[in-house]
Amino acid sequence: MHKKSLAVIGLLACGCAHGASPFQTAANLLDLSLEQLSNIVVSTVSGRPEPLAHAPASIYVISAEDIRRSGALSLQEALRLAPNLHIARPDANQYAISARGFNSVLANKLLVLIDGRTVYSPLFSGTFWEAQDLLLEDIERIEVISGPGATLWGANAVNGVINVITRSAADTQGVLATAGAGHLQREAAVRYGGGAVGGHYRAYAKAVRRDTTTLPGGIPIRDYADHAQVGFRADWGRPAEGFTLQGDAYGGQLGPIERDIAGVNLLGRWTRDLGRGAGLRVQAYYEATSRHHTAIFKEHLDTYDLELQHGLAPLGRHRLLWGFGLRHYRDKVQNYPASGIAFIPPDRNLDRNHVFVQNEIALSESLDLTLGAKAESNTYSGTEFLPSARLGWRLSPQHLVWTALSRAVRAPSRIDREFFQGPLIGGPDFESEVSDVFELGYRGQPSARVSLSVTGFYHDHDGLRSVALAPGGFVVANDREGRTSGVEAWGSWRPVDWARFSAGFVRLHQALRVVPGAVDFAPSEAARDPEGWWKLRAAFDLGRTGELDFMLRHVGDLPDGSVRDYTAMDVRLAWRPALGVELSLLVQNLLDRRHVEWAPGAALERGAHLRVRVEL
Repeated sequence: MHKKSLAVIGLLACGCAHGASPFQTAANLLDLSLEQLSNIVVSTVSGRPEPLAHAPASIYVISAEDIRRSGALSLQEALRLAPNLHIARPDANQYAISARGFNSVLANKLLVLIDGRTVYSPLFSGTFWEAQDLLLEDIERIEVISGPGATLWGANAVNGVINVITRSAADTQGVLATAGAGHLQREAAVRYGGGAVGGHYRAYAKAVRRDTTTLPGGIPIRDYADHAQVGFRADWGRPAEGFTLQGDAYGGQLGPIERDIAGVNLLGRWTRDLGRGAGLRVQAYYEATSRHHTAIFKEHLDTYDLELQHGLAPLGRHRLLWGFGLRHYRDKVQNYPASGIAFIPPDRNLDRNHVFVQNEIALSESLDLTLGAKAESNTYSGTEFLPSARLGWRLSPQHLVWTALSRAVRAPSRIDREFFQGPLIGGPDFESEVSDVFELGYRGQPSARVSLSVTGFYHDHDGLRSVALAPGGFVVANDREGRTSGVEAWGSWRPVDWARFSAGFVRLHQALRVVPGAVDFAPSEAARDPEGWWKLRAAFDLGRTGELDFMLRHVGDLPDGSVRDYTAMDVRLAWRPALGVELSLLVQNLLDRRHVEWAPGAALERGAHLRVRVEL
C-alpha cells in the first residue's frame, strides 16, 4: 500500500499527526477508499481496539472530519450525523436523544461517556445535555452504538451507548482560535498545545451565548444561555506505557426555568502494554456538579470512580478481558417546600460496583464468538446479572454477518424511589427495567466505492416504569411491558474522488402495554417516538480550497400527535483562503421558516451562522 495511504489511515485511527493541521488532513480524506475508511479503529464494542469492519454490533462512527464538514455548533448537533439516533430539540438548550425508542429530554436507556467518564444522572436518570460541552475540534471520533452494551458498560446501556473520544494532546499542538455568530448563537474559543517533559499538553477556553427562541405562536420561551468552559489534557509516555491527565470546569445560566449549572472533573488514566497482546488500563476520575433550579430545588453531586481492565495474552483460541469498577455518589438536594416537589431523604450516598469477564473465542479463521457477563450492584435493586453473546462471521474480508443476544437493565434512580410531588410519590419497591435483546446484522462493501450496514433488532421489555394508583395518591411502579422491533441501515457511496454521499434510515415499531390487572396513569411516556426517520448527506470538494456540504433529514409524526412529521435541510459552504484559515457559512432549516421537533417545544427557525477558524 502507498505510504501516503498508510499515514492517513493512522490519522483516522489516532487523530491528526503531531504538528499537522486538520485542514491539511481534511484535504486527503476524500482520497481514501471506502475499504480504507472501514479500517477506522473502534473500542466501544469489545473493549479492545478493533477495525470497524470486524465489530459485531450496530455501530456508527462520527469522525472529526464529519463534524468539521457538518458545521455543527455543539456536541448535540454533531450527534445528528448518526443515522441510528433520533434527536429532537425542544428549545435552545435541551435535547431529546435516544436510539431505538423511549426518547425524552432525559432519555434513561442511553448511556453517554466522554473519554470514559459517565455523564448519566443518578438523580433523574439520563443525561443533562445542556451541561455537556466540548471543544469540537478536540474530538477524535464519536462511537454511536444502537443496542445494548451492558456487559462492558453496565446498567443503563440498554438502547445504546454514545462514546465521545477526544484527541491526544500530541495531536493538538500549536494555536487554534475559532469565532462564530449567527441566528440565536454566538461563540468563541481558543486552544494552545505544547510540549512538556516526556509528553504534550493542551489547554482551552470557550464561551457560548444563545438567544431566546419562541413557541409556534410567537411567545418567547426565554431559553437563553450563557455558558463558559475551560479545560486541559496532558499525555506522557510511549506506546508501551502512557499516562493521561485531563479535566474541565464549566459554569452557566440557562432558561426557560431559571437555573445555574456548574461542574468540574478530573480524570487520570494509565495504560500499559504487557506484551503478547496483553494490556492493562486503570482509570479514576472525580466529578462535582451542581444545579440550582430557582425556587424549585438545588443539587450538588460528587462522583468518585475507579475502574480497571486487564486483557490477557491469547490462550490458544481464547482472548480474555476482565475488570472491575467502583463508583460512589454523594448526592445532596436542597428542597424548596413552596415548589411542591421534593426528594426525601434530601441527601443520599449511592454505590454502583461491578465485575465483568469477556471471552473472545476464535471458532475458526472466519468465525468468532464473544461471551461476556457482568455482575453489577447498586444501592436500590442489589446485584444485576448482565450476560451477552455475540457471533461474528466474516464471509470475506469485505463482508461480516453478526448476531447477538444480550440482557440489559435500566437501574432505579432517585426520581424512581425518592421523588415526591403532591399525590405522586416514588416507588419504594421500584425495581430495574429489564430488556432482553436479539440482533442480526450485516456490514460490508459490495464494491470498492460502496459500503453498507443493516441491522434488525427485537427488544423484549419487562418492568417498564409506570404510575399506579396508591392509597392517597399515585406511586411509581413497574407495570408496563412490551416489545420494540425494527431495522436500521446506512451506507456510503463515492462515485468520484471529489464527492461522497451517505444515507441512513430507521424503522421502529413499539408494542407496549400495561400488565394485566394494572393501570398506568402516565401513558404519554410510551408514545414519544416516531415510527421512522431518514437522513441524507452529501459532501463535495470545490477545487483545493472550497467545500459544499448538505444534510437532509426527515422525521415522522410522534404517535401522540404532538409533533407532525417534518423535513429539514442544512447547507454549509466553506473556503480556505490560506493555510490554516477557514471561513464557513452554515444555513440551517433551509426548507421551511420554522418547524417543531418536540412538544412542548420551540419553533426552530431558518437561520445562518458565519464562522472563522484559524490554526497555527
